[in-house]
Amino acid sequence: MNRVCLTLPTNRACSATITALHAEADYAARRFGADVQLLILDSADDTTRAEHTRTVAALPVRPGVTVHHLDEERQRAWLRRTIRRAGLPDPDRLLRLMLPPAVSYGACTNRAFLLAAALGCRSVHRRDSDSTYQLHDGRPVFPVHHELPWLGRPAAEAAAAVTRTDLEPALADRPVSLAGASFIGELSVDIGEIRRLDEGVYHDVVGLWAPGDWPEERRRALVEESFTGAGTAPFTGDRATLTRVDPMRVDMCNVAFDRAVYERVPLPPATDTIGSDYFLLHLVHDAHLPGILHNRHIRNFHTPERRTDTGFPAYQRRFVRFLLSMLYFHDVYDRMAAEGEGLLDARHRVRPDRVVQFLRESTALDRTENVWRLDRVDTAYRKLGGRYAAFADRLTAEREELLDQAERDIEDFAHLAESWPALVEAART
Repeated sequence: MNRVCLTLPTNRACSATITALHAEADYAARRFGADVQLLILDSADDTTRAEHTRTVAALPVRPGVTVHHLDEERQRAWLRRTIRRAGLPDPDRLLRLMLPPAVSYGACTNRAFLLAAALGCRSVHRRDSDSTYQLHDGRPVFPVHHELPWLGRPAAEAAAAVTRTDLEPALADRPVSLAGASFIGELSVDIGEIRRLDEGVYHDVVGLWAPGDWPEERRRALVEESFTGAGTAPFTGDRATLTRVDPMRVDMCNVAFDRAVYERVPLPPATDTIGSDYFLLHLVHDAHLPGILHNRHIRNFHTPERRTDTGFPAYQRRFVRFLLSMLYFHDVYDRMAAEGEGLLDARHRVRPDRVVQFLRESTALDRTENVWRLDRVDTAYRKLGGRYAAFADRLTAEREELLDQAERDIEDFAHLAESWPALVEAART
């Protein structure tokens, strides 16, 4: 039986999402005969987690669906045992990278990857707690419909089942390594207020995640499509393309990976930053691995805590740290693209050693471009005034720490990626 992991990492109240996710797991089991391990990684506060526990207890028993609801204490205990079994140096550092004290989109997904390996799953299917399924003819539109049948199988076998194929014939014997779609609704990054306040400032700020040497025309085109997902048009019928999936067309709330990808390379474990969980989308594309891009987009929404007096500066800081991370990631992405099929071994599996090398070498980059980014953010936010100007004052005080942290994040990622194969093997044992 095809055992798969459908996972929901969360740190907020999301009982409705848990119930909806269980319905998707049931659909996968009934429609495809899958053995679904429904994994909820819960970092919410005690009161919220207790409500989640009641929600899980009330879920109906469904054949082929097993629910795992793990709080951070249980996750930490399991991680300690796994890291100890792996016999790697500096176990405390690895534990901190896997379960940091602050929010990390990459680290929570890495825990799902390791637990999926322990559970014997062949793929991981990730959803988010600030999103929900579309409805069509009164029924939920489940992305797993396109994810389950073909992951891990040769692309040639999937060709007859998709709407169209846009894949080089030479890649037909390679495994389908990713299946995903995007979202409709609000911007994926909660910066819509900036656009409403000043369109010019929005373009200046969002354009900062492009490489520093891009011409203005190319930068402007990136801004226009950034964080917009699939727009707002609702689902009306299935479309799926067998292709090398463009990372800009997939969101991490709506993605599935084959084990041959996530058991080889993890995600960046950086804390307090957005966008740290998109690395594998680039790796699959640049390594010339096939994927399925479909249109069962998830509906995105923003939770209100990001706009409170405490949530606003925290979220804006995550956005700025994302901008600073791009100095290093653009360098690594460029090198992965140039390496192409050299990122794969003879069995079409990604090579962790090449990724680790690119990450380590990127830490020697000059920081001038990031100094420029901070200058541009400062100017833009002061132009907006109000709480944006107050946030700019905070950035000034944290300037050097932010620059140092961006580099340390890549060093941490390289360390985790180097340790990852041993961690996965320990989890499987």
